[in-house]
Amino acid sequence: MKEAFRQISSFMLAMLVMFSTMSFTVEKHFCGDHLVDKAVFSEVKTCGMQMDAMAEGHCCTNEKTSVEGQDELKISFDSFDFQQKIFLTTFTFSYFNLFEAEPQQVIPFREYTPPLLVYDIQLEDQVFLI
Repeated sequence: MKEAFRQISSFMLAMLVMFSTMSFTVEKHFCGDHLVDKAVFSEVKTCGMQMDAMAEGHCCTNEKTSVEGQDELKISFDSFDFQQKIFLTTFTFSYFNLFEAEPQQVIPFREYTPPLLVYDIQLEDQVFLI
């Protein structure tokens, strides 16, 4: 169970890194106010009514939206000032010491078994604690 959870979480983190660094372009073709086609990785198909760019009053427009991925994966530790560095180091040190394991209790006579009780002394002597 623990191994499966580790593999699933590592796969999910790898996908997160891949999708955060991936950039793509979305192209849309409008004929008037009506969306004719939308394409993510390929060229957008036109409606066939597109005119030259010089002609005035044409109704078709192409809209291109680019989504840029993250370029730098490692955040530089140099960008923090001195106070932030001190806070981060003390916070991590205190956080890791918070979960320190308690020392193991020593049981000196773990392997010792008491002798078998043949008879109950209280019943034999008729002495009871009240």
